[in-house]
Amino acid sequence: MADASKLKNRSRKNLGSPPGPEEVATSLNSPEVAPVADVVPEPSAAEQTLPVPPASSEPEATTPATTQVSNSAPYTRRDGRSARKTYRIIPFATRVTPEFDNEIRDIAEREGIKLVEVLENALIAYKAQKGY
Repeated sequence: MADASKLKNRSRKNLGSPPGPEEVATSLNSPEVAPVADVVPEPSAAEQTLPVPPASSEPEATTPATTQVSNSAPYTRRDGRSARKTYRIIPFATRVTPEFDNEIRDIAEREGIKLVEVLENALIAYKAQKGY
């Protein structure tokens, strides 16, 4: 086991003395000034009655960041990651040949689906072929 007693007794001579108050930055002593808020005009009656989107069974894929764009419907910033949520939570990793990887990615790109969907469809076809 290593002897740590030498570390405790080591002096701090190599750090030198701390700087004096005249040598320290003065930014901490200056007053903090908050920015002036812009006055936002109240929305007109047409802007207050916005269309309500239809309810869906999908989870909400937006973030609370919503801003108004000119006189059109409000712009809602969507998080791209939540738009791609599949609720698949178990990681599944395996090693494959480069040929298999290229082939499965080509199929997914051609069909416009995810790699996992290609594998799920392959499992369904395999079970149907084998009679499971």
